[in-house]
Amino acid sequence: MTRALRSSEWLLIAYFGYVALISPAFPLQPRVALLPLALVLLVSALFVVLPYAEEHGHREFFSMTRDWLPVALTLVAYREMDWFSPSARDYHLELRWVEWDRILLYRAGLQHAIESLGVLIPAYLEVCYLLVYAVGAFAVAVLYFQNQRERVNRVVFVYLLGTLLSYALFPYFPSDPPRVVFGGSDMPHVVTALRRVNLWIVGGYGIHSSVFPSAHVSSAFSAAWALLAYLPERRRLGWLMLIYAFSVAVATVYGRYHYAADVLAGFAVSLAAGLMILLARLLRLRRGDLP
Repeated sequence: MTRALRSSEWLLIAYFGYVALISPAFPLQPRVALLPLALVLLVSALFVVLPYAEEHGHREFFSMTRDWLPVALTLVAYREMDWFSPSARDYHLELRWVEWDRILLYRAGLQHAIESLGVLIPAYLEVCYLLVYAVGAFAVAVLYFQNQRERVNRVVFVYLLGTLLSYALFPYFPSDPPRVVFGGSDMPHVVTALRRVNLWIVGGYGIHSSVFPSAHVSSAFSAAWALLAYLPERRRLGWLMLIYAFSVAVATVYGRYHYAADVLAGFAVSLAAGLMILLARLLRLRRGDLP
């Protein structure tokens, strides 16, 4: 039965297993101390049952469920990280990071450049930030519309790898976003309705364990690398996703959702995921698996 699992499913089991393994080393609240273990058992059981159901039940339905479920489980992985939120902070990381941000925003002129056309660019950046939650689902939908469902697992694997690697680092870099730590300092001068929506989302549904690396950035860039690698006949979609990912990176710093350090780390994480694609393809070429 285990041979029937997809690589994206194995990756999720490995991730939740990793979280369960490291959780005793962190001061989790007693009420959630056993939840990481329960979660990895639940996810593992789910990924054992689904291949069986696909083979013995409604094949198409369960196969499509397996396309979309790993993307949905990234939300579970994200929320799980809130269990690692520390009770006290000294903000030593944030105090260093914000100095670099101010050089970028003011001395390099990023904030002025963004606001030079009034509401236009700030509104665009807030749209990009809002849509990042749908990047994984969008990548899967693209493959469906291109009649390339057989490539879904490979694209989802890269997207998950870039996203989960960021989550996996959260417990080691406890931090809060600049809009929280520094209040009204360095905030955008242009406030749009979309910004209010984004602030409402991150205020009500965000986690408080860490902002480093930026999973918004790593997930968007990882989706771009995946589409460029696995949908070469529609390469412009990959390039558009890459432009979008860059916009997300700018939006996170300008909107004070993240520090520039988070963005650079998130981009580095996505590069690690992208390099794994390259290495895997090179190995397959050497074995003669690819033309």
